[in-house]
Amino acid sequence: MRISKLLPSQRVEGRWLCHMEDGTILRVGEGEVAAFGLYSGRELDDAALDALNAAARVGQVRERALELLAARPLSRKELVDKLTAQPRNREKEPLADREIAEQVADRLEELGYLDDGAYGQLVARHYADKGYGPARIREELYRRGVPREVWDQALEELEGTAAAIDAFLEKKLRGADLTDPRSYKRAADALARRGFRWEDIRDGLRRYGAETGEE
Repeated sequence: MRISKLLPSQRVEGRWLCHMEDGTILRVGEGEVAAFGLYSGRELDDAALDALNAAARVGQVRERALELLAARPLSRKELVDKLTAQPRNREKEPLADREIAEQVADRLEELGYLDDGAYGQLVARHYADKGYGPARIREELYRRGVPREVWDQALEELEGTAAAIDAFLEKKLRGADLTDPRSYKRAADALARRGFRWEDIRDGLRRYGAETGEE
């Protein structure tokens, strides 16, 4: 198969349109142009054409992965799931199969664009700043596909549980009737919903001057 024209893409810098003599157009990156020595008039046998198609496919998936990561940080699992997701139009194929998506994820990890440890810390800090406790933060890390082996490290980077509870109680009970046990009960229930353990909640209430009824 002969390349009839090799033209730079007008829409995306660093991408080229490879016009084949049978009328098909292959979109390739500068890496593929260099690796395969592409130029107008270049002849490709079946093996070279298959290899070029495969490389171009990986390049397109990598480009989309970088777009997704530029929009917001993702875990490796979230990225792979997005790359392999079935389009809304069921007649279309997913952008990538899992093998190619994992291959792209491996490369992006090598380059530092994808880091589950750093992402886990980012998620943990975000939800801690919103007043959530360790249990709720772990649920969020699980939901986002962050590996369990980085959970403890992510939580260790946070301010202590006691300080977080004290800050929450200070805000929640400001202006409340502290002679009414129901004020403390509502604050305790809110902390429990946010993923704090009862033992830590109880200690926080005691520091605030509440009677918990437990010794």
